[in-house]
Amino acid sequence: MKTIMAIHHASLLVADTARSLAFYRDVLELAVDTARPDLGFPGAWLDVGAGQQIHLLELPNPDPVTERPAHGGRDRHVALVVGDLAGLRRRLDDAGIDYTLSRSGRQALFCRDPDGNALEFIQR
Repeated sequence: MKTIMAIHHASLLVADTARSLAFYRDVLELAVDTARPDLGFPGAWLDVGAGQQIHLLELPNPDPVTERPAHGGRDRHVALVVGDLAGLRRRLDDAGIDYTLSRSGRQALFCRDPDGNALEFIQR
């Protein structure tokens, strides 16, 4: 039996939960999990699907948020599978969010959230 079976969640540091929700909930259309307990700091849990989540943690960020690589594929990132990459591109365009296309030849793009966290979206 495999030891590791899935990713349960990825945690991302954010400076302002409400601003981040405008991106993750409103642009990316991820549902907020209201079962998040009071952890003593602001944040949100977002459902990605298949029991997986992104956890937004409004905590001080020890890493630089500027001068990161322009292409998110050259930085640490979370990769998410999407069913409609063209639809996501339209939503990012409508929201004025910059992105770069994958250089691997895959149907994928990279963008950054309002705090500079890199995200990859791969069409299955």
